[in-house]
Amino acid sequence: MSAAEMTPMQLLLGAVWYLMFLVSTTCHEAAHAWAAKLGGDPTAFLAGQVTLNPWPHIRREPFGAVVIPVASFLLGGWMVGWASAPYDPVWAERHPRRAAAMALAGPAANFALLLVAAALIRAGVAAGVFTAPETASFTRIVAVTVPDTLEAATIFLSVLFVLNLTLFLFNLIPLPPLDGSAALPLLLGQKAGESWRELTSMAGPAALLLAWYLFDFVFDPAFTLALNLLHPGAGYH
Repeated sequence: MSAAEMTPMQLLLGAVWYLMFLVSTTCHEAAHAWAAKLGGDPTAFLAGQVTLNPWPHIRREPFGAVVIPVASFLLGGWMVGWASAPYDPVWAERHPRRAAAMALAGPAANFALLLVAAALIRAGVAAGVFTAPETASFTRIVAVTVPDTLEAATIFLSVLFVLNLTLFLFNLIPLPPLDGSAALPLLLGQKAGESWRELTSMAGPAALLLAWYLFDFVFDPAFTLALNLLHPGAGYH
């Protein structure tokens, strides 16, 4: 589908997806940059990426932050993409645990945004303005109790919740270049961590393809669990 063929509602939905994508990826990369600075690597800080202004992140990765998100929405109705924060590989080699903490900071930011969305949804449910939808989707994980009121808010919160659940889970897969791979030294010993890095570094782009394949098995049950935690008793399956 081209942009010219989209209805005004679809264009509006695309704008919501992209706004939430920018918020989510900016927070993710700013968290990486901030954690690296705290750990002694000012590379990303000096590049201007300890910021919630999305422009430095877009400027560094225009393909992943603009072209791919727009294309994925036009093709599939939802968004995927990426940004990145620079770091000093020598620093990461010398301080693997600090580098691991830097890697985990990005998914942690997404988890925090996920919790914010969940808290706002639960507040709306408690206030009687939101309820569990009969059928959930990526853009409808919460419904309004009174038709034609706060519909836009449900879309924003649904996309914010689903997008950050996606980014959180996907980035924790322990395969390069995802954050989970760099975070393994926090769980493994030094020698085991080095062996894992050497093994996965030989996979190259195949590792990312494998991660995307594995994500299909991770996301569906995680999404169902998240929905049932968000709406206790709804019985989604």
